[in-house]
Amino acid sequence: MIGQPEVEKALLHQLDTPVRFGERVASIHEDDDGVTVTTEAGRTTRAKYAIGADGARSSVRQGLGIGFQGTKPEMIWAVLDAFLDTDFPVCSEIITFQLNGQSRVSWIPRERGMSRFYVLLDGDVTQEKAEASIREHLAPHRVDFVRTEWFSTFEVRERIASAFVTKEGKGRIVLAGDAAHVHSVNGGQGLNTGIADAFGLIWRLALACRWQEKGAGGADPGGVVSTYDLERRTVAQDVINVAARLVRDTMHTAKQYVATIEKNAGYITGMGVAYSEIGSRLIVDSERGIWKAGRRCPDLTLASRRLADDQQQQWQRQLRLYSLARYGRFLILAIGGASNDLHAFQRFRHAADILTLASAAEVGAVGGGQDDSDGSCPTTYASDLVAPEDSFHVLVRPDMYIGYVGDAEGVVEYLLNLFP
Repeated sequence: MIGQPEVEKALLHQLDTPVRFGERVASIHEDDDGVTVTTEAGRTTRAKYAIGADGARSSVRQGLGIGFQGTKPEMIWAVLDAFLDTDFPVCSEIITFQLNGQSRVSWIPRERGMSRFYVLLDGDVTQEKAEASIREHLAPHRVDFVRTEWFSTFEVRERIASAFVTKEGKGRIVLAGDAAHVHSVNGGQGLNTGIADAFGLIWRLALACRWQEKGAGGADPGGVVSTYDLERRTVAQDVINVAARLVRDTMHTAKQYVATIEKNAGYITGMGVAYSEIGSRLIVDSERGIWKAGRRCPDLTLASRRLADDQQQQWQRQLRLYSLARYGRFLILAIGGASNDLHAFQRFRHAADILTLASAAEVGAVGGGQDDSDGSCPTTYASDLVAPEDSFHVLVRPDMYIGYVGDAEGVVEYLLNLFP
């Protein structure tokens, strides 16, 4: 459980673009060629696109008149980050406490030995009442609050914007993060869902910009930005539903609450989020074994082969498929015998990386992996999850979701729609 300030610090460290905190948007205007944003500090910026990620009270969303509908359960929670002195058996797991048939207190281990508590209270919510409730739930164990680093309250809201992209998905202003969707903190999906929005959006905007640089008109000439609206709004609604079930289950037994967490672990971790069967034009319904369009590409363990000094084949290092992926580029995986069709993809080398995944037996039979020009990085890898009889292709999008599974002609057709 890593705190949001730590995550933000790590992200800011990687940026070479200045970030100005506390500078609110005064006006935003969209036309056929771009977006003009003026801030309250008097700064005006002109760009091809603007992303409104300015929180649940988004002035961008409000200025555009985009609806933000949903429900508001009558529940107010206390959040407490503190360092404890206690004889309660401390462990590295999240603990949910049950008292009088309800599970109103959760204890979450944090960095630096800190503890976070979520406490559901009735009436006025104060730090003193939160600490008293924690002591009551941990009794008969002793609990002393040595130092409190942060205390706050939050009122549960479950809302989603009526559109994530202006002009019915064809505009130049995009909503992301809390500006687009809010839900209860139960499950810890807020920041994670916002980052997933960004991860799924930026490669689309890059594609749209490339189309425009080639003279194509409109804000979404390739039709890829509108798929962000469809895919991420669908996911946001599902995340809201999961968080809603979690927050309401605090009024029941801890066993029921934990069962809900286990049932929805895929969404809580993000690993189970999928875009299949929702009508996205960037997902062609298809599957072969573990490979299914609309789901995350499996992060296989791979082995690379090198010739030893005595020219005998040796499998040397193991790595993960995701370590070979480069964000912003598509990934074409030739599974098994499909490597014979790689010539069909040469025209897309500017936008896609190509790898062959084969069984260890198959790689050994044909003399091993193909190396690039300097022999430093093989393009053929062995995997225990590839069978000798496999022969098909997997097209993986830059966000590591599978777009298509099938023959070479299908891959070419998919990419031609994006890179004519």
